[in-house]
Amino acid sequence: MQDLSAFMFGSKSKPTDANEQPLGFFGRLRQGLGRSAARLTEGLASFLPGGKIDADVLDELESRLITADVGVETTTTILASLRDQVARKELGDLAALLAALRKSMLGILEPVAQPLTIDATRKPFVILVVGVNGAGKTTTIGKLARCLVDEKFSVMLAAGDTFRAAAVEQLQVWGTRNRVPVIAQATGADPAAVVFDALASAQARGIDVLIADTAGRLHTQSNLMEELKKVKRVLGRLDAGAPHEVLLVLDGSQGQNAVQQAKMFHDALAVTGLVVTKLDGTAKGGGVLAIAGKMSLPIRFLGVGEAAEDFATFNAEQFVDALLQTTSVKT
Repeated sequence: MQDLSAFMFGSKSKPTDANEQPLGFFGRLRQGLGRSAARLTEGLASFLPGGKIDADVLDELESRLITADVGVETTTTILASLRDQVARKELGDLAALLAALRKSMLGILEPVAQPLTIDATRKPFVILVVGVNGAGKTTTIGKLARCLVDEKFSVMLAAGDTFRAAAVEQLQVWGTRNRVPVIAQATGADPAAVVFDALASAQARGIDVLIADTAGRLHTQSNLMEELKKVKRVLGRLDAGAPHEVLLVLDGSQGQNAVQQAKMFHDALAVTGLVVTKLDGTAKGGGVLAIAGKMSLPIRFLGVGEAAEDFATFNAEQFVDALLQTTSVKT
């Protein structure tokens, strides 16, 4: 098996000014989560009477966590730990509070920070990519294909979103850019048939990884969810183990709604991994904690923009430090 934990686009982001240094992925993530961080920590020191941590400070922090879409249940878990530490007089100042908050967040996120692992004994390794309209599935597929090609895997793409001609064209552009074949049919074709043909072709050509796109749909549209189940069943006819990864793409700016999407897709398809996109400029970055706390599904990748370098393996420590806008507060 080969995992992609070391995968990190990073150093080629274009600066906006000739004198600026390019931002690595962590820098772009930190920048993208700036609005979320402001909701969490900006001006928090003004609530500390004489620098002391008390119930009012914790109530304010609780409100901020919920506002940042961390979710009631996950926020309750975090605050219970902090209140215990305050009761034991372990948090004497703001720095100690932030360190404890950081540790609590890491406790939620580190268990789900699981990189995608490609099992070389399953050839082709089939990744079925699902999600609602506008979440960024096709772009995610293109970026993931680049990652895999860079790791020396042979890759094929299946244009299973047959409802939008633009989706097929977009996938073909990514295929050309990454120099990987794309299996596609006419607009309106049966998505299951497209993916079936793609898997048969990948098997015949000895391809390492097949990534299948699917049409975006609302998680509440039961007929469309049934169609996804059909795609999954059809893959199983050629390979009983396929798909080997059901990768759900979630729009990080959706906050709590993304949690509901994850639940519905997981109930229907047994999701095995998540990609959280569009974390650039969102005030709801805490939703990643809500998803982790509620679903406990592996988070494989994060996306902070449209460019290929705006995509990387999920790193819990980097995410928390970006969310709190600090790299110096350690536990």
